[in-house]
Amino acid sequence: MPNQSFLPLRRWLLALAVGAALPLSASAANPELLNVSYDVARELYKDINPAFIASWKKTTGETVSIKQSHGGSSKQARAVADGLEASVVTMNQANDIDMLSDRGLVVKDWAKKFPNNAAPYYSTMVFLVRKGNPKGIKNWDDLAKPGVQVIIPNPKTAGNGRYTYLAAWGSVLKKGGNEAQARELVRGIFKNVPILDAGGRAATTTFTQRQIGDALVTFENEVSMVRAEFGDNFEVVYPQTSILAESPVAVVDKVVDRRGVRKQATAYLNFLYTPQGQEIGAKHFLRVRNAAVMKKYAANYKPIALFTVDELFGGWRNAQKAHFDDGGEFDKIYQSK
Repeated sequence: MPNQSFLPLRRWLLALAVGAALPLSASAANPELLNVSYDVARELYKDINPAFIASWKKTTGETVSIKQSHGGSSKQARAVADGLEASVVTMNQANDIDMLSDRGLVVKDWAKKFPNNAAPYYSTMVFLVRKGNPKGIKNWDDLAKPGVQVIIPNPKTAGNGRYTYLAAWGSVLKKGGNEAQARELVRGIFKNVPILDAGGRAATTTFTQRQIGDALVTFENEVSMVRAEFGDNFEVVYPQTSILAESPVAVVDKVVDRRGVRKQATAYLNFLYTPQGQEIGAKHFLRVRNAAVMKKYAANYKPIALFTVDELFGGWRNAQKAHFDDGGEFDKIYQSK
């Protein structure tokens, strides 16, 4: 007959072992999501998260908590690949999610899991210049002129930098120029870059707080944040053409299934497409997919001719391989600076 004094201890150990084997949603009262996102989306998700939490509570009665992680888009994707347990990724370029798909963390057809190629919002690249635009910067060519300093984050680590590089390259092709002319323009622009910050927000700090540079190339939606935080000391310049910069999202399948939060993670990303989620995006000066919301905020967006990565570069995988992989066009251009 077992010693009765050991039975409570054995029962406690058994309960502990069973609890450790359960997914997080079963062993914890409130499920928790981690949204790993790009650098300049902090303020957006600070508004999205409480709105979703309230909506989910009203719909299901369940309280969900959401944590955020922000940095350069590609740097964030690599962190997830290296073990950061993201429930969802909300990036600013498709190839960062493709990389996670290649690692088996995200399903291959992730872009078909949500509408609009899984991109609820999009933006474009514009120039922020000093008040009065003293260097007379109007188009991409002006960024390559002698005596102009341009602030752009590193295309190897930041989606902001990658979109800027492709926007400048594509501006030449859209005017009927060839690849050699596009390469020369991009070389001239990066020759004028004094500092390669790792992410978009760091580049904004360099331009606004450290007062370095004559122009900052940034997402259109970032301009509103700069003006709100630093006052009316800057002007926005829209080039003749620019790139359509989508913000794709995906559930990190391996993580949500292990932690038992697939239902909540999927609902979180679907919320971005709801009228409420689209309205929040528009208030942050993102261009949204909902036509009625876009019309409501039309005054915030200047018409501009946009081209896509698919149109001029054959998609993100091709652009990544040709331009941003080690030994690609960017490395050759920057090393010859």
